[in-house]
Amino acid sequence: MTPRPHRAHLPEERTESTAPLPPPELTEAECRRCGTYIAGLDGRYACGVCGWVNDHAEGHRRLPRADEDPDRPPKGRRRPKQLPGPAPEPVTAPPAGPATGP
Repeated sequence: MTPRPHRAHLPEERTESTAPLPPPELTEAECRRCGTYIAGLDGRYACGVCGWVNDHAEGHRRLPRADEDPDRPPKGRRRPKQLPGPAPEPVTAPPAGPATGP
């Protein structure tokens, strides 16, 4: 049996910062699978040609936590329920039998 991997130790104390996050840096590279020239944010890439994606840990800086997202909805707010879409229209089949013309 393989031992279960442990998560990285997080600092016990988290300071809540109200400072805005720095803007992401646009980076460019070649796809490691097909060689297509691709662009990404902070060293994280996804190739639209072959589907290759590099590991998120290869980025230039850490990913922000959810509570650092300025667009995150306030606590206690739920996502609105999706209304059901319009009912599908019934499909009418053409009448069976040979077609008669005028």
